[in-house]
Amino acid sequence: MSRRVRMGVLAAGLLATAALFVTAFLDMPHFGGAWHPYGDRAVQASVNRRTANTVSAVNFDQRGFDTLGEESILFASVLGTVVLLRQARDERTRAPRPGPVPAALRRYGLVALPATLLIGLYVIAHGQLSPGGGFQGGVVVATALHLLYIAVDYPALERIRPLGLYEVGDAVGEAAYVVLGVAGLLAGSAYLANVLPFGTFNTLSSGGTVPLLNAAVGLEVASAVVVLLARFLVQALEIEGGDGGKEQAA
Repeated sequence: MSRRVRMGVLAAGLLATAALFVTAFLDMPHFGGAWHPYGDRAVQASVNRRTANTVSAVNFDQRGFDTLGEESILFASVLGTVVLLRQARDERTRAPRPGPVPAALRRYGLVALPATLLIGLYVIAHGQLSPGGGFQGGVVVATALHLLYIAVDYPALERIRPLGLYEVGDAVGEAAYVVLGVAGLLAGSAYLANVLPFGTFNTLSSGGTVPLLNAAVGLEVASAVVVLLARFLVQALEIEGGDGGKEQAA
């Protein structure tokens, strides 16, 4: 295919996309108007299924299949990182040399770690009730663990971070979401359909499958971020090339 033909195909595709965007834009409600059909229906569906947080109702109930795709993107990204950053034949590992940590930073980090971890778990557990959820809370939980690296040293982080366990957690979180989707099929409905009792509005057990899917995402995201950061830290602090490299402080 010649360059002229490729550019022609590209131009046709761009023009068609632009036409669709313009058509959609012209049909949008006016700014500040009171007509919000998608929002109104999303809120109504959220209330009908006893999910106080409409965003979580959209993510894990009304469009749960899309969320599966988003979770799978993170899972695949971490898997790719693990493969790409594995130790090569001409590389060797060395024990990182801990560096000095200011006393104030050490005290602050050791106090902030349990508080941040608790906040992350709270955000995950209450995702169907208040702003937050598995994605946000999972990142907070993973960040909390790495406060130990900042406040103490790298070996301290390694002692509370059994990497194999988090790799299993990443896979289990992804698999749990897929299996919960199959429950809808077994119940005679659609994949990822909300088939569990909706419970009492504004309680932890409300929302049917929403809190379970939310917890699965929280487990997967927290484990994935830990594994992802671990591979970058290993590459930066432990692995050096065949020429020996320079020592770095941990």
